[in-house]
Amino acid sequence: MTDNPLMRQQAYVNGAWVGDARFPVTDPATGAVIAEVAKLDAKAAHAAVDAAQAAFPAWAGALPQERAAVLLRWFQLIRDNREDLARLMTAEQGKPLSESRGEIDYAASFVEFYAEEAKRPNIESVTSHLSTAEMELWREPVGVAALVTPWNFPCAMITRKAAAALAAGCTVVVHPSAETPLSATALAELADRAGFPPGVFNVVTGDAPEIVGEWCRDARVRALSFTGSTQIGKLLYRQSSDTVKRLVLELGGHAPFIAFADCDLDLAVDEAIKAKFATSGQDCLGANRFLVERGIYDDFCARFAKATRALTLGPGIEDRDLGPLMNEAAVKKQEEQVADALARGARLLTGGSRDPQGPLFYQPTVLADVPPEARIFHEETFGPVAAIAPFDTEDQAVAIANASEYGLVAYVHSRDPRRIYRLSRALQFGMVAVNRTKVTGAPIPFGGMKQSGLGREGSRHGMEAFTEIKYVCRDWADHRSA
Repeated sequence: MTDNPLMRQQAYVNGAWVGDARFPVTDPATGAVIAEVAKLDAKAAHAAVDAAQAAFPAWAGALPQERAAVLLRWFQLIRDNREDLARLMTAEQGKPLSESRGEIDYAASFVEFYAEEAKRPNIESVTSHLSTAEMELWREPVGVAALVTPWNFPCAMITRKAAAALAAGCTVVVHPSAETPLSATALAELADRAGFPPGVFNVVTGDAPEIVGEWCRDARVRALSFTGSTQIGKLLYRQSSDTVKRLVLELGGHAPFIAFADCDLDLAVDEAIKAKFATSGQDCLGANRFLVERGIYDDFCARFAKATRALTLGPGIEDRDLGPLMNEAAVKKQEEQVADALARGARLLTGGSRDPQGPLFYQPTVLADVPPEARIFHEETFGPVAAIAPFDTEDQAVAIANASEYGLVAYVHSRDPRRIYRLSRALQFGMVAVNRTKVTGAPIPFGGMKQSGLGREGSRHGMEAFTEIKYVCRDWADHRSA
């Protein structure tokens, strides 16, 4: 990977490449070290905020069209370098190359979308309740925004956050996962080429507790956006309380996939495969609990298991259906959840063990007759294991689906429009996908209910956490003498 033109192994702060101490980045498919990236500390994290704070007045004061122009240049550079970005991502993250290419397109779409949103009018009038006053509401950028991103979508989670914040007029400090920092530094290289002024866009690589902890304590960081586990999200929530930050938390998911007897069964099985095994199951939108009406239960299980057996597994660069998992902890979680379900009476239909290709490869797995007390029905799996159970009534399906602390996305398959409406209302999830899997994109507000997070990303709502509403009540000084 050393010949990738976007390979940057330093952090990017105040328009310069910095950092001497290094940590290794490995290819999960082979275990080979592909780079050694700068390991910054709390002092450097503080310096990044210094730079972002200094750059904020000019960036916030620029015309929206000027901010949009820089974002559009960044968008075009991401598109122009799609293949190099995708190969870099596959090398450090492991996902199949076609999925990496798709993620680059997805990442670029947020930059284009928010370049356009930057130019939208941000002022509205208010009908006055005072006889001599005029009233206006303005949206103003909050200041420095800290963005903390995960390893499963190392490009798209940066652009979804950063493009919204930058369009709003904020400056940003980004901390990518230590397992996938190269996608972030590549985006910084392209941001530099696009002409972002020094300090507007910063990428700080290194140890998460030290760097992000510093930002949580720093009162100059006015907003924090995090994508990751609910456990870490709660920790950042607590650490940010003393400085009363604006928070966007995109946390865990435990998606139900509900198939009714009146559904198109071929379509439901095809979409179930997509909902479970994209990104090797390492996706907060991944379906975890498959709830199938008893009248089609056996047929669904047989078809789903057959389709799962047909999936190919291998290094991401070979562009198979599934790649390796990210780390040993992820593989152990699959093993533990499968063992627990089998011990409680579940049936193994296919898979169920590591694959000989390497220590981080886990076979796509299907479990049937999973009892409600099994761990996999309560814990996010984040891997290629599908758990299936039957249900008898609509109310029962809704009750099982809602019996979770998570509420990110739910999948429903049915042909009955009345049932679809009832479930769309009854399911306690921020997003509901009906008769399809793909629902995300730049124009939609991505986010969940309950302990799946706070706020929304994407759409015009994605800028809200990075802005404050200022109310101006204006009285004309000479009205009394008139």
